[in-house]
Amino acid sequence: MRILSKSKLLAFRQCLKRLWLEIHRPELRQDSASTQASFAVGNQVGVIARRLYDPQGKGQLIDVQAEGFEAAFVLSRNLLDSSRPIFEAGFSSCGAQAFADVMLPAKRAGKKVWKMVEVKSSTSVKDYHRDDVAVQAFVARSAGVPLLSVGLAHIDSHWVYPGGEDYQGLLVETDLTDEAFGREAEVKTWIAEAQSIVRRRREPKIATGRRCVQPYACGFLGYCESLETEAKFPVNWLPKIQTKALRALIEVEGVTDMRKVPDELLNERQLRVKSHTLTGKTYFDSRNALADLAACKLPAYFIDFETIQFVVPVWKATRPNQNIPFQFSVHRLARTGKLDHQAFLDLSGKDPSRAFAESLINACGETGPVFVYNASFEATRIRELADRFPRMKKALLAITDRVVDLRPIAEQRYYHPKQQGSWSLKKVLPAIVPELRYDALPGVQDGGMAMNAYVEAVSPDTTPARMARIEQELLDYCKLDTYAMVRLWQVFAGRGDLTI
Repeated sequence: MRILSKSKLLAFRQCLKRLWLEIHRPELRQDSASTQASFAVGNQVGVIARRLYDPQGKGQLIDVQAEGFEAAFVLSRNLLDSSRPIFEAGFSSCGAQAFADVMLPAKRAGKKVWKMVEVKSSTSVKDYHRDDVAVQAFVARSAGVPLLSVGLAHIDSHWVYPGGEDYQGLLVETDLTDEAFGREAEVKTWIAEAQSIVRRRREPKIATGRRCVQPYACGFLGYCESLETEAKFPVNWLPKIQTKALRALIEVEGVTDMRKVPDELLNERQLRVKSHTLTGKTYFDSRNALADLAACKLPAYFIDFETIQFVVPVWKATRPNQNIPFQFSVHRLARTGKLDHQAFLDLSGKDPSRAFAESLINACGETGPVFVYNASFEATRIRELADRFPRMKKALLAITDRVVDLRPIAEQRYYHPKQQGSWSLKKVLPAIVPELRYDALPGVQDGGMAMNAYVEAVSPDTTPARMARIEQELLDYCKLDTYAMVRLWQVFAGRGDLTI
């Protein structure tokens, strides 16, 4: 019998085929950059958890990579006789093995018992975390560990970093003892069923679907998609598939092409996407688009922000996962049609917030519409800056009062088949202005890449030459975002008379 790790059992819970591939074809797995980044964040949070649960540094960390599995299990068992915290303690029983993030000694009725804590970098307890903890508790108890309780520690999203490497309060803990202990029979069933899947000689035939990205992005998705015949008009081009009837048609009946989706199951926007995709014709309600923008007089400003998020805050007075803006681009279109551009980019590694806010106020002037694409993002960032810097609050909020969102106009008034059901700027721009394409940029081409570029740029290991290249890539990318909005505005506002 193969001994299955907790991660393999959780893979089984997500998809039977994923488990089989993890065991028999691991070379096919290709984890995305975001998945790899999440692993790194998890390790970072784990290091901080050890500091928080063992402030005196008396605990023992078990390195399974250095020790090997069998030695790690023996060492873990021996350490249970001690009275100090254990980190990454490993246990094996009943065909499964698991390593506990934190084991804390305690006393009950004069006997030594242990409290187990699993540490996650999320900001809440998820359903798959409950499965995780149930497996951990079952394996440990089956291995004879006198387990008193089991909890899950996660990030407190409301916590504000006081600075000085003081992370006390970053984690909050939820007790899951009763639930975890009560699922032992369920976990036994998972192990037995997973073992039967592993014993199969051929991989299970399972179609791709939502399970491929929930709760984790599966590294085998590319492989599985390569086995499927691609639909000419995929149903995933239909926006916001939410109704039970439509989801059942896709997920239960396996419909993959929107030509097989009855019109009566679609809302107005989905029906528009279907009909114009199938006919290949562009939808453009130019009269109402013009009316939407009639009150917006020049001069106008077109702005876009790039932000960075840290699960573990690095700057004082910031929260976990808070979007901290480090870059903006502003195009100003004058009444004469003259187009000017300003940019801000801080790659110093220090908190860019104050300088960003000051520069934004200067760049946006005092009058004229401020166009954005997806107002909730930029407006929220500006309001957050206003809360952090009271002296600039009035000027910052004055900018939000002038914000006009181009995205709803695009969603309601325009659709080109090349958009493939998406109204992201990356899809709309090449449809409306074919000569402008994000994939033509030499480096950064989307927000995720911008975040990764920022992290690389501020790393002390990055050479000056590489930093200079990243800086230019970020400037070019953000500039294209705001120039794209200028061109969209030109089309929607019917201003073909302007040479922009």
